[in-house]
Parts: sequence; C-alpha cells; structure tokens
Amino acid sequence: MARVHGMNDILEFPPVMAKADDQITLHLLQAISDDSSLTQRFAAKRLGVAVGLVNSYLRRCVKKGHVKITQIPPNRYLYYLTPSGFAEKSRLSADYLLGSLTFYRNARRECEELLARCAQNGWRRVGLAGVGDLAEIATLCFHQSEAELAGVIDPRSSQTSFLGHPVVADVHGLEPLDAVLLTDLTDPQATFSELRSQMPAVRILVPAILCLPS
Repeated sequence: MARVHGMNDILEFPPVMAKADDQITLHLLQAISDDSSLTQRFAAKRLGVAVGLVNSYLRRCVKKGHVKITQIPPNRYLYYLTPSGFAEKSRLSADYLLGSLTFYRNARRECEELLARCAQNGWRRVGLAGVGDLAEIATLCFHQSEAELAGVIDPRSSQTSFLGHPVVADVHGLEPLDAVLLTDLTDPQATFSELRSQMPAVRILVPAILCLPS
C-alpha cells in the first residue's frame, strides 16, 4: 500500500472529543468522495483544520480500511473511498443529522418550558447569556412567549447585535432585567458562575441540555 505523503512528520493522533472526531472524519470522507485527487492542503482548507490534523485522520481512515491510496507521478496521490468508507460516510451522516435534530428538539422544548416559568413568575424582561446555536433556538421561542428578549450577554463576543438584539458584556448592560436564560455552549459553567456574581441564582434559567451540576 502506498505511504500517505508526509506521515513521518506527524506525531501521535491528537485526543479529541468523540463528536468532533466523527464530524471531521465525515467531512474528510465527503471531501474524498467529491474529489479523489484533492491534496491534503486543500482538504485542510475545506475542513478549516491544520494540514497535520488532516494527515492524522487520513492515516486512521486508511488503517480502518475506509480509504485507499494510489500514487501517481510526479509524487502525487489519489484517495478513494472503499465500500467500507462509503458505508462509514453514510453512517456518520445519519448520526450527524439525528444528533442535530435531537439537539434542536430538546433545546427548543427546554427553552419553551423555561420561558413559560418566566411568565408564571411575572418575569417579562429576559436576557440570554451566550451567543451561538442555543441562543438562536431560544430567540425563536420568544415569538410564542409572553417574555421580551432584552438582548444577549456575552463578554467574549465581538458582535454588537445578534438577530436584531443587542450584545453586551454583562447583566448591567441590559438593566432592568428580570431573568437570564443560559445559552452558552462553549463554557456554560463559567458563564453561570459569572452570572451568579451579578444576579440571584434563582433568576438564572439553565436548560437541562447544558448538563450543569445542580
């Protein structure tokens, strides 16, 4: 079997989260399926990762029998998906779509329930904490809620607005504020701790999907 170009320059396969691992593998298999003559540098640009990381994932795919490599002159390589590779791409695609839909459904249901609690408590002006996918889902839930979306709190974001709502650095930027719905997917625990230093914990609403300790 042909040696993957540049593999001797790569260290051990880096530890990554399983979800990210599957997504990178899926995107790599899709890239090879689209163009067998692609270079590792082009694949890295398409996937938005380092060339070395593409090399490591490619080596793993070859070892598992998902990808076959053929060398062509001058010093170039063609990458082909094997039947096993096509089957793996289909499996990862199905898992990705199922995971995305499951996340959306659970997140929307939990945000709707938390906003309903706001209505029961008479909390009308509610902010979000964290720009991102969960904040986008929560924003949609406000359309069927009695609560008003005051804006988004995210000191790490360079945005000044999110879906037409202001983005501020802390709770004080949205005052007066009745409650905050936590929507930070990057570091929800740190954001929750920061919010607790600025407002009562009972007014911080945490979706169960974030899996924070109670």
